[in-house]
Amino acid sequence: MTVGTPDAGTKAGEGTRTRLLTTALKLFTEHGVEGTSLQMIADALGVTKAAVYYHFKAKDEITEAVAEPALRELEIIAEEASKHRRRGAQTDHVLAGFVDLVVRHRSLVALFSSDPGITRAIEKSLDGSGAFNKDRLLALLVGPEPDTAALVAALVALTGIAMAGGSPALAELDDDSLRSALLDVGKRLLGRPRSR
Repeated sequence: MTVGTPDAGTKAGEGTRTRLLTTALKLFTEHGVEGTSLQMIADALGVTKAAVYYHFKAKDEITEAVAEPALRELEIIAEEASKHRRRGAQTDHVLAGFVDLVVRHRSLVALFSSDPGITRAIEKSLDGSGAFNKDRLLALLVGPEPDTAALVAALVALTGIAMAGGSPALAELDDDSLRSALLDVGKRLLGRPRSR
């Protein structure tokens, strides 16, 4: 019996799904979302294309599933930040959480920052689904009615942190050094006190 087919045990099926997503992310990083086929994913896993179809009906579903844990983490960060009473504490919580997420998910962030295929799939999955709300994250950083300068600073901070965190130029930098540098830049952009 092939692991990942409908007859496989639940634990084996879950293991195959996890391996499938890990493999898909690796292939997406190497070839882009558009340049990666379901057959390529199956071949890299050593399973049939039918085994891939057992877990996902289309490549868009795989793309969404690859990004889903990070989007779920962003929602948790926003939820926890909203519990703080002071705007500064909310901003600090969102910034620290976002930086930590970027550092832990470097490959995904690099892909998200550079591949329109994953961006389209994620935007499609967010449309009307009630999933992660990026406007909520921005509001936690700058308040409900920010001026243009504050909004621009927040967008530059989030985009810049994501792009720098996923940049191949910083791939060799250890997690602690990258986290510290990204957090420092984010605080500067958002006008928050920096650590000494």
